[in-house]
Amino acid sequence: MSSIKLKHSGGNSVIIAAPSSNPASDRTLTLPSNANGTVLTTTNPKSGTIVQKKFFHAATNSYSTSQSYVETVVTGSITPESSSSKIIITACVPVWAVSGSYLHVQLRSSGGNTNNDIGTWGDAYATHGSSGAAYNSMYQWYHATHNTTSAITYKIFCKKQDSNGSYWYFPNNSNHSAKNIGWLLTLEEQA
Repeated sequence: MSSIKLKHSGGNSVIIAAPSSNPASDRTLTLPSNANGTVLTTTNPKSGTIVQKKFFHAATNSYSTSQSYVETVVTGSITPESSSSKIIITACVPVWAVSGSYLHVQLRSSGGNTNNDIGTWGDAYATHGSSGAAYNSMYQWYHATHNTTSAITYKIFCKKQDSNGSYWYFPNNSNHSAKNIGWLLTLEEQA
């Protein structure tokens, strides 16, 4: 095994060494010709560093009277660089709950990791006798145990709590005209 030894004037050295086992073919390490840089070590990036982000948005109408979870139009995917990283999901969920309706929101994942309840919230309510209520709610989830480097798709689901009220609308108002944009931001944080 060959190596290159670069000695510092202070006496210590840096050694660039060939791999300990024979590679399947020749490998080339190319240095940039137009910029200076630093070789990353196995400790970079440091814990807590955001290594990638993905942003998705949707403004397509959907609505339902279902008391079971229904997939909404807000969805997004990320392919983790590390199976031990944490995925932080932030979603803006604009909904219109009709008079007497109480809406629940849930985050699910599929693909490299399947989880049918990463988090559930119920906080969109329109009082009886009202014309409905618009909500533009923000949610944040931490998916700390995905254990994959395959693409994970995150989706927002909604349902009515009970038979009270009629439709819930997503992401628009009660007449299907004024579309609000729902969005989902995924961040991968180094473990």
